Amino acid sequence: MRIVSGTHEPQGVTFDGAGCNVALFSENAERVDLCLFDDAGHETRLTLPGHTCHVWHGYVEGMIPGQKYGFRVYGPYDPKRGHRFNAHKLLVDPYARAMVGTVDYRRPVFGFPHASKNPALFDSNDSASGVPKCVVAESHFDWRNDTWPCVPWERTILYELHAAGFTKRHSEVPEAERGTYLGLTHPSVIGHLRSIGVTSVELMPVFESVSEVHLFERGLTNYWGYSPIGFFAPAQRFASPGRQIVDFKEMVRRFHAEGFEVILDVVYNHTAEGGEHGPTLGLRGVDNAAYYRLQKGNLARYEDLTGCGNTLDVAHPQTLKLICDSLRYWVTEMHVDGFRFDLASTLGRDHEHVDRLAAFFDIVHQDPVLCRMKLIAEPWDLGSDGYQVGNFPVLWSEWNGRYRDTIRRFWKGEVGVRGDMALRLTGSSDLFARSGRRPTASVNFVTSHDGFTLRDLVSYERKHNAANGEENRDGADDNHSYNCGVEGETDDPRVIALRVRSVKNMMATLLLSLGVPMLSMGDELFRTQHGNNNAYAQDNDLAYMPWVFGALESDILFFVHRVARFRNRHAAFCRSRFLRGSAPESAPESAWFRPDGTPMQHADWRSSELGMVYYLAETPPPTQLSAMKKPARQGEAFLICFNPAAESLHVTLPLGLDARVWTVSLDTAETLSGDLSAGDTLVLAEQSMVVLTRVT
Repeated sequence: MRIVSGTHEPQGVTFDGAGCNVALFSENAERVDLCLFDDAGHETRLTLPGHTCHVWHGYVEGMIPGQKYGFRVYGPYDPKRGHRFNAHKLLVDPYARAMVGTVDYRRPVFGFPHASKNPALFDSNDSASGVPKCVVAESHFDWRNDTWPCVPWERTILYELHAAGFTKRHSEVPEAERGTYLGLTHPSVIGHLRSIGVTSVELMPVFESVSEVHLFERGLTNYWGYSPIGFFAPAQRFASPGRQIVDFKEMVRRFHAEGFEVILDVVYNHTAEGGEHGPTLGLRGVDNAAYYRLQKGNLARYEDLTGCGNTLDVAHPQTLKLICDSLRYWVTEMHVDGFRFDLASTLGRDHEHVDRLAAFFDIVHQDPVLCRMKLIAEPWDLGSDGYQVGNFPVLWSEWNGRYRDTIRRFWKGEVGVRGDMALRLTGSSDLFARSGRRPTASVNFVTSHDGFTLRDLVSYERKHNAANGEENRDGADDNHSYNCGVEGETDDPRVIALRVRSVKNMMATLLLSLGVPMLSMGDELFRTQHGNNNAYAQDNDLAYMPWVFGALESDILFFVHRVARFRNRHAAFCRSRFLRGSAPESAPESAWFRPDGTPMQHADWRSSELGMVYYLAETPPPTQLSAMKKPARQGEAFLICFNPAAESLHVTLPLGLDARVWTVSLDTAETLSGDLSAGDTLVLAEQSMVVLTRVT
């Protein structure tokens, strides 16, 4: 093939109908070779002739879609200066749209002799046979007038799922599509998601990723995928061979046609190359000193703010460009609706500390494409001041870890958390109101992929992670869990009934809190991981969606369906603004009461009592209220009665709320029904909650 100079933009490999422009950034390289591979694995090397603005580039005539390729980058191997160039190591294109193959750690994929354990040494063995190959991609796809659903934040219900594990065991999905992008959009799967009120699916990582060497050596894989090797390439493991781009786009198109949004869990904080003892697969060999944060005073080592060995340096303009180019690609070319950013605090570290004015946040804020997307932060990392819940910029929503911990502690029966519980139920104004954000800035969740399932949260007080092969050292130790009297599985009907009720309590709390609820895959079907709270390496039934519909599973599924419908029918639970501090005359928007029906006083919020009653009313927005000559009762009102205690609780319905009759809408213990009058006393079963709706 003939190669000429080409251009330095766009970066990556771009097909124009006759050939490909090739461009690779490397500020410190001395030479870059494009390496082309045929089906037999034979390699042809072409030196990129152009060099502009630290980008090496060329145009290859006759290079067409389907061509497999990689790079070899020449430069100094000098770890003490931060450089780890090694042209004996084939590198993946940071901008590759598709890849084929995976890493084989039996091959010399390390820049140093792996057996030596000394990354200061240089290895001259060729790695090409053990590294994935990039593939030139064709971008054409018939979207058939696809449109983004644009679900309002206040009407959003997120559902976090694993692209393979969700359908691996679904009997109605064709066998060839189980565990794939297309399997996610099977009519029976769509029907299930719709039945529990889901509006937006949040896919765990779908970027091309590889397993870490320590998992390879134990015969395990990185099932979750939080170990990326390419920020533009959809993972081939979720698609038919060679069809990962087409299948991904078709999945998005089908979801959109059914009204569902697609949110991607994206990992831009680190890569699969790990620390200094990790393999050389991509950015490390392209330009280690530019892409990674290196320790000051010891450039041979990496700053590890992620727990994964390395951290991308978002203070470097090229790293920032790579991330933002990737985000725009997933929106403009793949039509996704938003992103959940793994360990997002890392992206706000221009220097030492997290800063909401960091360059990454500024770029996203002004970008005409990205600023319109749903942006969700996991607002922490492992660095100093890394826990940043409530501190992200105005366009962002956040995984609310405070919400998760408070709901768990409250229903566990801890004392002194009433006040925090009230704040979490009402949208966490203490965290988000001061920065001009709304309740929808709070993504409320009780469980996620990371930690116990909801069933395990009420079945185990200790983690049971032996299957991961790390002697139970991995995973969080402090889970605010409780086992209802028995550790693990049991056939004791009393314990089972309590666990089911506890799951219903937390599900109902989650769906009826102000903010954006996020459900975790399988919680609605009482899914268990048998106490494993870190199933990242379990590509098996332990981590898959069970799709079992026994009596218990069906009971919880129907309950979630009822509560989700209840939430969606009543605007009071889907507010886009915080509750007002001052309420119209005789029509408070919210109020809190003791179980005896009297208003909560300051001392009550941290008393040893556990039960409380929450009043929530739907009232007109301030603009309508100002036009009223006489404030009047408007909309609906609700009383939510909580009893996390281990004994029943007598609750007197408050007087003076412009309500005479209440009806029972939800009862997690299923002991109450019918109508009650203001001033009546009801018996709230132990560890249960009741929702009453005003009738008159």
